Amino acid sequence: MEWVIVIIILAVIIFFISRFRIVPQAQVYVIERLGAFHAAWGTGFHVLVPFFDRIAKKVSIKEQVVDFKPQPVITKDNVTMQIDTVVFFQVIDAKQYTYGVERPLAAIENLTATTLRNIIGELELDATLTSRDVINTKITAILDEATDRWGIKVNRVELKNIIPPREIQDAMEKQMKAERERREKILQAEGDKKSQILVAEGEKESKILTAEAHKQAEILRAEAEKQAMILRADAVRQQKILEAQGEAESIAMVQQALADSIVKLNDANPNSQVIALKSLEAFAKAADGQATKIIIPSEIQGLAGLASSITEIAKKS
Repeated sequence: MEWVIVIIILAVIIFFISRFRIVPQAQVYVIERLGAFHAAWGTGFHVLVPFFDRIAKKVSIKEQVVDFKPQPVITKDNVTMQIDTVVFFQVIDAKQYTYGVERPLAAIENLTATTLRNIIGELELDATLTSRDVINTKITAILDEATDRWGIKVNRVELKNIIPPREIQDAMEKQMKAERERREKILQAEGDKKSQILVAEGEKESKILTAEAHKQAEILRAEAEKQAMILRADAVRQQKILEAQGEAESIAMVQQALADSIVKLNDANPNSQVIALKSLEAFAKAADGQATKIIIPSEIQGLAGLASSITEIAKKS
């Protein structure tokens, strides 16, 4: 009997120990007592009352990501396309999440699909393809408001893929191809234009530089000729100055010699015979010159006497 008692005691201990609960981080336990909501346990140690309490639901309060399958939607211009969405949500009230809706994810999916159809139905195809941010913002606001009573906070909704019909895709591809070809031609034309402009500007600059070089060469040549002419003129002027100075000095020396000879003659007190002899020498020099006419002085009849005087002077010397 003792071992039975031991077993019963161990079973009771194990049972009570099994009533201990440790709630991990980022989770909330919804507790029911006698079938009614009792509490929402947060992180930490808790104890269930035996036979009265039970864990109704374990709720994760971390942000969750749900990728819903593509939904068929019709645009304002009657184009049917497939759009799949990604919803980012977080449970903020475990009680409402547990008791507010039976299948929360299915509810969010259906609500997303109907909201998406309403929004896309107001847009045309081109606007749908280019207004992802607008559509995301509208869906997020509508879902966030609708899921408040479920204890869910919708943080963001993203359109993952927008798949138009095959014929629309083909038309869009052709349009994009034509647009790329048009841009290519425009870029090529602009490139050719810029190339021609650069070539023309290069030729213009080359001609300007060539003309400027010729101009500078002409200016330098003219300056050189000017300097050469100035130097030649200076040389000629210096030569003439030197020649004039030489002639002046020569004349001055001759005049000085004549003056000295006159002074010496005056100092020697020459007689008439000497003066006559000098006159005769001067006459001889004049006769030996290139003059075509010779003026003979009136005293020429005294030349014979002058000759005899010269003879006597020669004898005395």
